Amino acid sequence: MTEHPGQVDVADLPEVVRNFLRAHEKRDFSTATASFAPEATVTDDGRTYRGTDAIRGWLEQAGTQYTYTATPVGAERDDPGRYTVVQHLEGDFPGGVVDLRYRFVLGGPELISELTIAP
Repeated sequence: MTEHPGQVDVADLPEVVRNFLRAHEKRDFSTATASFAPEATVTDDGRTYRGTDAIRGWLEQAGTQYTYTATPVGAERDDPGRYTVVQHLEGDFPGGVVDLRYRFVLGGPELISELTIAP
């Protein structure tokens, strides 16, 4: 993995980010939740969820509200411990197609401390 900011291959993202993305796509809520530090935050659609119990609730709600596919179409290393992954979503949600930026902040190499999802 490169040591400076810039574009990276999705396969070169930290393992915890790759594991979260796979688990989130498969609606594997337990594995996705385990990717987060106990005090982590997720901000999605204008709401912030704090702690793994709230994050699990968000995952379950977001994972069952609509049917969609998510394909990573790009990734960047913004700073040490900070990554942005662009996911292309298609499904039965309003609008049907969107590219979302998943901005990850890692609390060390093994857990996600922050995730912000926005267009």
